[in-house]
Order: sequence, then structure tokens, then C-alpha cells
Amino acid sequence: MAVVNPYLTFDGNCEEAFNFYKSVFGGEFATVMRFSEMPEGSPVPDSVANRVMHVALPITGSVLMGSDSMPNMGPPFNAGNNFSVAVGPDSEDEARQIFDGLAAGGTVTMPFGPTFWGALFGMLVDKFGIAWLVNYDLSRNS
Repeated sequence: MAVVNPYLTFDGNCEEAFNFYKSVFGGEFATVMRFSEMPEGSPVPDSVANRVMHVALPITGSVLMGSDSMPNMGPPFNAGNNFSVAVGPDSEDEARQIFDGLAAGGTVTMPFGPTFWGALFGMLVDKFGIAWLVNYDLSRNS
């Protein structure tokens, strides 16, 4: 069964926000990645290279995740509507089924496919205007 977690998007202050959340909830970050860590050839302007590409803070059985926005990648930042629902399916088949199901009648913002972080990933906005991120970790196949 898939796991569902909130995913928050910020306009350059993700690190500050997540350090605040960490001070409130405790714990340690499971992941912190910056846009500068993208593979060579990826268009990352110097002005955003140090922004957070992905952060994960486990909180009592769930994970609060987030990132900074990056110009020309994903939907534009819009305060008050800067969240998504992240889905972590148990299998590749389930991931594709969930992605395709949510995409029906909606808008795919990043096609579902392989990524440099070893996952199958896609982004979409469903027909009700809710943003979804589907991420299946390919190491689960091993």
C-alpha cells in the first residue's frame, strides 16, 4: 500500500523553514539535497544552486518533505498554494497505476520516468487542482 506525505514548496527559504520545523518536532533530516547536486548538464543558474532541491524530516511515522522552487522547473511558486501530496508506492506497477490514475483529466507537469536519484518519478496536477508527486525508489526492486 502506498504511503502519502505532505510536500511543501518554498521560494528560497526552505532550509530556514525546515530548521524551524526540526526545532519544533525534533529528529534529524533523512535527506537534504541542493540543486547544485543535479547531474552535469542540468541547467542550474548560480543564483539558485544552493537552494534546497529536496529535504525530508521524519515525524512520528510520516515524513514532512519540501524543496525550494526553481525558475522554469515545475509549477511557479504561489504562496498559499505551495504544497503537494507525495506518494511512495510499494511497487513499480502500483506507481504507474497511481500516476496514470491521478493524471486522468489532469495536467502532467513532469512525465513519470527514471531519475538521477534512482527512482521513477512524476509530477501532476489532478482534475481537481491538487498537485501530486509520485516517487518509486528503484532500489526496492533489489
